[in-house]
Amino acid sequence: MALPKPGQTDRTTLNRLKKRSVEDRDEMYAILDSTILCHVGYVENGQPFVLPYAFARDGDRILIHGSSGARFMRELAKGVPTCVTVTKLDGMVVARTTFDSSMNYRSVVILGSAEEITGPEKNELLEKVSNGLLPGRVSEVRTSTAKELAATTLLSLALDEASVKVRTGMPEDDEGSGTGVWSGVIPVHLVAEEPIPSDEESAGLEVPASVRAYVKNPKA
Repeated sequence: MALPKPGQTDRTTLNRLKKRSVEDRDEMYAILDSTILCHVGYVENGQPFVLPYAFARDGDRILIHGSSGARFMRELAKGVPTCVTVTKLDGMVVARTTFDSSMNYRSVVILGSAEEITGPEKNELLEKVSNGLLPGRVSEVRTSTAKELAATTLLSLALDEASVKVRTGMPEDDEGSGTGVWSGVIPVHLVAEEPIPSDEESAGLEVPASVRAYVKNPKA
């Protein structure tokens, strides 16, 4: 059965600014694959909680990992309803009025319940997360120990119910030219600076390929 397009459920269909809605799973994948930071939210005893987490996409789901001792992870592992948002800021849209000013962005909102991953596939998928954050890093370090795996909770969240929203282009206002007020877009890009070694040993070693590659093409 074909997976639904983003935005096809009642809860994820945009009712305002529908022209920014994108019903293309490939576009959703591209946004998710271009970043590593998401914000995860749920409600506990009437109190909303939202925390930032690293993530990686694995097919039609995302993977999130964290400490097994964290209450946030324990609650999510119970299958409570959750919302995950991913946003890429591409530019500040400066209109001739503050009312019409905006931002260029790409965003994904995912609704559902997380499932905890255990068993033989856990280590393999945790390595997939690590390589998703810093491609190639897993092959440069030792394998995780049983103790480290036990201290880590791995969750998956299906992309079955999600919406994609994108804003691009110049300001949209009714002022027109001739006002003497500047308008346009300030492009915003993530830039990775030169890596800083942690100690004398690292200072004497060659910077690994995964780190060099990330500096050239950062994800966040």
